[in-house]
Amino acid sequence: MVHLFESGQRTILELSKENDFSQQALYRWVYKYSKYNKKGVQIVEMKDGQSSKIKQLEQQVKELEQAVGRKQIRIDYLEKMVDLAGEHYGIDLKKNSTTPPCGGSKPTEEK
Repeated sequence: MVHLFESGQRTILELSKENDFSQQALYRWVYKYSKYNKKGVQIVEMKDGQSSKIKQLEQQVKELEQAVGRKQIRIDYLEKMVDLAGEHYGIDLKKNSTTPPCGGSKPTEEK
């Protein structure tokens, strides 16, 4: 149980509930058998898997940053394509306030 606690796989509370031991007994064992935690040193652990939640959020931030990077590359590419098409056809393809609205996808009349 001390190994499970030290490796971060379980908290003292989880071990206490799973094995029907008091938290005080588990803390005594940790102080007695731990390689790292010694008597007189206060043990502070994050509640309810906060460390795993932090890791999960860090991974989500990383994935979102990658998505933003991919989108920015796509935006840059499309802007360059619009500029090249404008140069090729000699017109400004970027929308501005003087451009008349297009008809859109109105239904056509059958003849």
